[in-house]
Amino acid sequence: MKTVSERRPFLTAVATTVTTVAASFAALAAPSAAAAPADLIARDHLGLVTRDHLEVTYSENDGTPGTTYALECGPAAGSHPAPADACARLDGLAAEGTDPFRPVARDAMCTQVYGGPQTAHVTGTWQGRPVDASFKRTDGCQISRWNTLVPVLPSTGA
Repeated sequence: MKTVSERRPFLTAVATTVTTVAASFAALAAPSAAAAPADLIARDHLGLVTRDHLEVTYSENDGTPGTTYALECGPAAGSHPAPADACARLDGLAAEGTDPFRPVARDAMCTQVYGGPQTAHVTGTWQGRPVDASFKRTDGCQISRWNTLVPVLPSTGA
């Protein structure tokens, strides 16, 4: 069996390797201000997700020109009528693991209830992913999908 002094070079090499690996992980987890854009916010397990930015176009009647609102989260801002409430709703959906921008499945069985002629189109980025989603209120599934996003989308009272 080797003595401690005979094993010292090996132990020193192991300690150096562990220190180097730990420093590398620390550098990845906390990038310098020069390396990270100013609009990054801490949200995911790595600590970095791009800031949410959405454009919401809403129309009262299908086919008519709509009103477009900008919504930014992290911090809440933009021309949206209630940016703090909208961002809080999006944060809640993210915490639940829900993707409110996913379309209704083609094979979904939906009640045939008409919710109104309102339409909306949302584009931008959310949780670091691109968003390009259209919303309408033509059946129970579409109404539910719309209502999930209130107050990002306006409440229609239905």
